[in-house]
This record gives sequence, structure tokens and C-alpha cells, in this order.
Amino acid sequence: MNLKNISATQKGLITAAVMIVISLLIYYFKGNFENGLQYITYFVYIAGIVWALLAFRYSDKENKSFKNYFSEGFKCFIVVTLLMVLFTFIFLKLNPSLKDEMAVHYKADLVKTNNYTPAEIETMVVKAKDYFVTMLVSMAIFGYLIIGALVTVIASAFFSQKRNTQWTSQS
Repeated sequence: MNLKNISATQKGLITAAVMIVISLLIYYFKGNFENGLQYITYFVYIAGIVWALLAFRYSDKENKSFKNYFSEGFKCFIVVTLLMVLFTFIFLKLNPSLKDEMAVHYKADLVKTNNYTPAEIETMVVKAKDYFVTMLVSMAIFGYLIIGALVTVIASAFFSQKRNTQWTSQS
């Protein structure tokens, strides 16, 4: 398989697969995601988007406008976002103990504040458990979309500007 013939969407699939493997390894070896190693997945995410944009830059396609760069980056990051959200949902459903851990920590935090009655605390913990998966999946959607869009906008602006500068300096 020739790396030059891989589409931006396929680069997104590869990037997401690497991110999922890294996430599983981190969880398997550390027992949680509460550590700095999780930033490795964000680095891979950014690298995947830049990979798609660099491949477009060095492609034979003529129109290297911001719009076209952004389109290539979008094709990559939207696939990564979709797969990482699916991974997050499935992972949380397969590991219900994460919800229970959150509930224990949340309850301890509420007790420390001394602002709620025991009945209020129990109600708040039950609601938090009910919305745990929804909240984390929503955060994943929002986070991956924002990071992907920002990286794509910045890199697209950089690459499209660099192309324009090269073109005008040669004329």
C-alpha cells in the first residue's frame, strides 16, 4: 500500500485506531486516565490532522486554497471524532465501575462542602450517575471537534499562506 494514495478519511481511521490503542494501553497499564500520558493521544490526533494536510500540500492538486486545506483536515478530524466518541461510549458501557468510582468521589466532594443534607447528596449522586455516560460522551464530542477544528484552521491558514507566499515570490 502506497502512503501517498491514502485519503484524508483513511488517515482519520488510522489516526483514530492508533489513539484507541494508546488509550487502551494507558488504561491497562495505569488503571485510569488520570495521568499525563493521555496527552499522547492528543499529540497523535494533531499529528494525524497535520499528516492529512501535509499530504494535500505535496499532492498534485492545483488549488491549494484555505478552503481546500480545511476540507482535507475536516475529512480527517471528523472521522477521528466519530470513532473516539464511539470508543468512549463503548468503553464506558463496558466499564461500569468507572461510574461507581465517580459517584464515590463526587459524594466525598459534596460531603466536604458541608452545604447539603445527606438526602440532597444522595439525590445529586444518583443524578450524576444517570448522566455520567451522556456527560462524558458529550465532552468527547465537543473536545475532539474543537481541537480538530482549531488545529485544522491554524494549519490550513499556515499552509495556504505559505503556498501563496511561495507563488508570489516566484513571479
